[in-house]
Amino acid sequence: MAEQPIFVDQVYTSNKSWIYGGIGVLIFAGSLPMTQLAVNQLNPWLVTGLRGVIAGAIALVLLKTRQQPIPTAKQWWILAVIAAGVVLGFPLLTALALQYVSSAHSVVFLGLLPLCTSLFSALREKHIPGPLFWCFAVVGSACVVGYAISQITATSLVGDALMLAAIITCGLGYAEGAALSRKLGGWQVICWALVVSLPVLLPLTVVLLPAAHLQNIHFSTIVGLVYVTFFSMLIGFFFWYQGLALGDTAKISQLQLLQPFIALGLSALIMGDTISSGMLMACVGALLCVVGVRRYG
Repeated sequence: MAEQPIFVDQVYTSNKSWIYGGIGVLIFAGSLPMTQLAVNQLNPWLVTGLRGVIAGAIALVLLKTRQQPIPTAKQWWILAVIAAGVVLGFPLLTALALQYVSSAHSVVFLGLLPLCTSLFSALREKHIPGPLFWCFAVVGSACVVGYAISQITATSLVGDALMLAAIITCGLGYAEGAALSRKLGGWQVICWALVVSLPVLLPLTVVLLPAAHLQNIHFSTIVGLVYVTFFSMLIGFFFWYQGLALGDTAKISQLQLLQPFIALGLSALIMGDTISSGMLMACVGALLCVVGVRRYG
């Protein structure tokens, strides 16, 4: 009986990890469509710079006002890897890719992100999940990728290569960020990673900004930039890294299987897009795999 409170606490923590991770996925679901809105008028390099610089300035204020301790020398190196993956790599590579492919096409690669995150997490934490986990993870990715491929009418080798590189760098950033979040905290990790990226992004933004013709910018471009800055670059990571830190990174990362379908569902709700039977079947398959990972993985 003495162990019951410990068990209850473990269940509570596990549920919190899935809730935090789910909120993060909900926020990230709008990232690619909003990035596409932003790069319709703005240089992809400038979009990456602006979102990083603005979010980095907010991060500095948060870290200062909350009086967070300075990371150790070893942690700075890990933060540099995280910044390269999720502050510089994924935003820039996806912004460049969306000049060649549509946000709908990029769903193919988002289906590989949870599998990629799990692989990096297993290597990083030297904890290899069992066969059932990998079975559910592979089948779930196949559901997303299979549906996405069935909707594609045109491809671009350059765009596909950029998206694949984006997924690899993002998976690495997620895995490293999850491990460090257990020591520094979820919101602290993304804030420090943004601070690390400022010496690179600030000069880039200063150089590119004068040629941006901001006086002619469309409202939709502003909406896209605001979303990827405040939600994709900051708020989403507060929840996502906290969820990964509280739970098993490989398991929680499988929630990303639902991200493409959430994005398509939001499009149907806001823009009146049609939800096909194929989408529903693929979504149910991905959801069942997430449930399987949580219960048996």
